Amino acid sequence: MSGKFYEPETLKRLQREILSILDDFVRICEDYHLEYFGIAGTGIGAVRHGGFIPWDDDIDIAMPRRDFEKLLRIVEKKMGDRYLVLNARRYPAYPLMTTRLVKRGTEFVEEVMKDVDCPFGIFLDLYVLDNVADDPISYQIQSWSAWFWSKLMILRAIPRPTLAQKGLKARLIWAVCGAVNQAMEMLHVSPEWLRDRCEAECRRYNRKKTRRMAFLPDTSPYWNVVDKRKYHPLKKLDFEGRKLNFAGNLEEMLKNQYGDFMTLPPKEKRKTHYPYKLSFSDGAQEPGV
Repeated sequence: MSGKFYEPETLKRLQREILSILDDFVRICEDYHLEYFGIAGTGIGAVRHGGFIPWDDDIDIAMPRRDFEKLLRIVEKKMGDRYLVLNARRYPAYPLMTTRLVKRGTEFVEEVMKDVDCPFGIFLDLYVLDNVADDPISYQIQSWSAWFWSKLMILRAIPRPTLAQKGLKARLIWAVCGAVNQAMEMLHVSPEWLRDRCEAECRRYNRKKTRRMAFLPDTSPYWNVVDKRKYHPLKKLDFEGRKLNFAGNLEEMLKNQYGDFMTLPPKEKRKTHYPYKLSFSDGAQEPGV
């Protein structure tokens, strides 16, 4: 994440492009009866602003594993000429466990990703939800294991990741990150092997009935935890002039994740994915971006 901000017209144009992806995504989900719902910053935007958080440059969508896997097959079969599926399974160099639905003919390359060999473009962010253990100790083991492997995936590709820390603390963390990156290279630890370890932990309880599901490989493994007894029925909220699905207990989820999510954060804490390179579907590039 970056502390840089867009020119207002550039941000509006980017948001319109993302909304066009969202509209196609929702149409597919409705046509094929796939479950999805907005989470995280997209949820805050819907509740607080009726759309994007004013400086936001992405949309976050969660899907249960079964619906997510169906979506990928449908997109590649029905919409492969317009969209590509970017994730670590299809592109091993991709260092995240999220999946991006990328609009072909666009570019959106974040500064931290500029040396990663992947077809980055303007995207919709998809978070797959897997069952998590009901037993507290088993849940701790599962969540922190998935989180650990996901962070090694990032360090394997990006020896100097973006940090919230500054000064000496940041330099010390970067030194450790660089050492871990070099060690993995020397030991020939492959991105595929790390991804498989992480995904195995995420899927560990998918054959069992559990009370919760989650996307564990996030900034915190506790952020996107969904209580199956509470999130249904889904509710529709206004989002930039359209209706979008959200969890029935969205406000409770946002409070657990962010605390007071209705108060605007100070400017220095507002983050974006400000790109190193940006071009739109009409081929226009943003100078200086």
